[in-house]
Amino acid sequence: MAEENIFLFVPNLIGYARIVLALLAFYLMPCCPVPAVFFYLLSALLDAFDGHAARALNQGTKFGAMLDMLTDRCATMCLLVNLALLYPSYTFLFQISMSLDIASHWLHLHSSMMKGSTSHKAIDLSGNPILRLYYTSRPVLFVMCMGNELFFCLLYVSYYIEEPHVWLQWLLGVCAVVCVLKSAISVLHLITASRNMAAIDVSDRERERSKAEHGFLQQSTV
Repeated sequence: MAEENIFLFVPNLIGYARIVLALLAFYLMPCCPVPAVFFYLLSALLDAFDGHAARALNQGTKFGAMLDMLTDRCATMCLLVNLALLYPSYTFLFQISMSLDIASHWLHLHSSMMKGSTSHKAIDLSGNPILRLYYTSRPVLFVMCMGNELFFCLLYVSYYIEEPHVWLQWLLGVCAVVCVLKSAISVLHLITASRNMAAIDVSDRERERSKAEHGFLQQSTV
């Protein structure tokens, strides 16, 4: 039987397409807001398809999980960099958002992998109820993620519109609420992942202490 090529799994191919679309969006952001937002949101929407393909084809992999998370984090970070250039007075808030997003997801994924999970979306059902709802309810996850990305995209587009329509301002306000909620969830990510890492550290230290005591007893009986 031929060895499977993880890099050619369908979910990962979708992941590569997401990267290409995101790069096109980044390239167009300085000059062409409409196609830039189109490619950016298309890349974000494909995130739902790679997860579906992974489940349907039984092609979920640790590489795919990491590729998925890194694509999401890097795409949002690059959009926020552009927003910081357009709205320099809010640069500090964009920096806080980037730092919180990357730190919370990285620590959460790392602690999940150390506990044996195959993805940062695999949540211990006995854990935090808010995170459990966030990851086990696909509608909630979709609304939160897309609302957050749409908020940043609307901020970007609004810069190029002299007099935004009322409906655009209302949509921006609704998405702003979603963005704040998602930031709060990122804080929960950070706290929960920190506690998980601390629990792993305690377990490892107890194991090492037990080994040391066992070794000392063996030497004493010789």
